[in-house]
Amino acid sequence: MKIAGFFQELWVPSFGNARGSLRDFIMPTSYEDAKQITQYLLAGHEIFSVMGSSEDVLGSGKTVLGGDSTLSDGEWIWRGDLWFYVWNHRVQLPEEFLTRMRANNYLMPAENELQLVEIAKYVQV
Repeated sequence: MKIAGFFQELWVPSFGNARGSLRDFIMPTSYEDAKQITQYLLAGHEIFSVMGSSEDVLGSGKTVLGGDSTLSDGEWIWRGDLWFYVWNHRVQLPEEFLTRMRANNYLMPAENELQLVEIAKYVQV
């Protein structure tokens, strides 16, 4: 399972070794296609839904509804607030994940129920 946005502030250690701090992955400028990337992240298939909001760990004072939820495109998983960090803080994503999005013209792959069930089992462990 590949985790997009695998930063120590956003994921518990039981998922493995994080890529580092979110602060270390802030880019000087936004992606040229940040809007399409954000839309892709928001369109993910829900794996684990959490009601409520999560606070911006970078200290803006903003909150994100459903930020602690987990989404997937069938290959990658990410938190529901990852879009917020990409859009508002210019956070860098794994190149392999960006390549997948762009190759699919930013369209979320069709839901594969069996695959998503397996992902849900992984996330709940």
